[in-house]
Amino acid sequence: MLGEAATAARHGRAAGISALLLGSTNPSFCFHKGTSHQGGYSHDAVVHALQKCGIRHIDTAKRYGCESLLQKAIKESDVKREDLWITTKLWHSDYGYENTKKACLESCKRLGVEYLDLYLIHWPDAHVPGKSNREVRAETWGAMEELYEKGLCRSIGVSNFLISHLEQLKEDCVITPHVNQVEYHPFQRPQELVNYCRSRDIVFEGYCPLAKGEALTHPSIIQLAKKYGRTPAQICIRWSIQNGIVTIPKSTKAERIQENCKVFDFTIAEDDVDILNGMHDGRHVSWDPSLIL
Repeated sequence: MLGEAATAARHGRAAGISALLLGSTNPSFCFHKGTSHQGGYSHDAVVHALQKCGIRHIDTAKRYGCESLLQKAIKESDVKREDLWITTKLWHSDYGYENTKKACLESCKRLGVEYLDLYLIHWPDAHVPGKSNREVRAETWGAMEELYEKGLCRSIGVSNFLISHLEQLKEDCVITPHVNQVEYHPFQRPQELVNYCRSRDIVFEGYCPLAKGEALTHPSIIQLAKKYGRTPAQICIRWSIQNGIVTIPKSTKAERIQENCKVFDFTIAEDDVDILNGMHDGRHVSWDPSLIL
C-alpha cells in the first residue's frame, strides 16, 4: 500500500518540490554543472557557486562524466548535504529495471551521497534492440518508482519528454514524474508542454536558457539588455523565471555564474516579456525528441 508521500507522488507531488523550492536559495534557479563532453569542468567555478553565490541546486548527469569531480567540490565548499539539492540523470545505456537501480547507486557513490534529491531519465529513446522505447521506459520508470519508495531518490522525473511520452508513462506506471527538464529559451518555448506539465503538477525545468549563446547576439535581446541595464544573459534568465520556469543556466566561469545570479532585483515589463515570447520559432540548439516514439 502506498504511503502518504507516495500517494502524493502519484499525482506529481514529491515532498519538498515546488517551483520555488527546487532551485537554490534564490527561487526558480539552478546551477547546471556539466559537462566534460560539452565545454569542460571547472572545480573553482563549482566551489565559487556554492560558497559565494548561494547556489544550492546542482544539476549534473552520468553522461557528463563529472559526478566524482563534483563530490570533491562539494566537500571543499563545506556546504552541508542537507542544504543541497542534487540532481543527476540516468543515461540510456543503463535503462531497464535492474540496470536503473544499479546506476542510481553508482551515481550516489560517485557523488559521495547516500541519496539523490532528484533522479531523471535523461532521454526518451531507449536504444534497446528487440524492445520498444515505450516498453523500456516503463521498465525503467518502475525501477525509478522503487528507488523513490525506498528513499534513495527524494523525487523522480524525466528529461526531454514530450506530451506523447508522458501520456504513455501515465498509462504504464503508477507515479507521475515530479519533474520534466526540457530545452527552454526564447527560440524554443514549448508552451503546450509547459501547460500540460502544470496541469498535472509536474515541475517544468528549462535548460539551455541562453540557447547555447545564440540568444546573446539577437538584436531585440541586446536592445532589452540596454534598456534594463543588464546583460543579454540576465534578460534571458529573468524572462524564463517570470514565465514560471525553473531555469538551469550553465557556466564554467565564476564571474559569469555571479552575473547569472543577479536576476532577482529587477522585473521585465509585461510588454517586453511578450516580445521575448514572440521570438519562439521552434528551433532546437540541443536534442530534438520529436521523432522519438
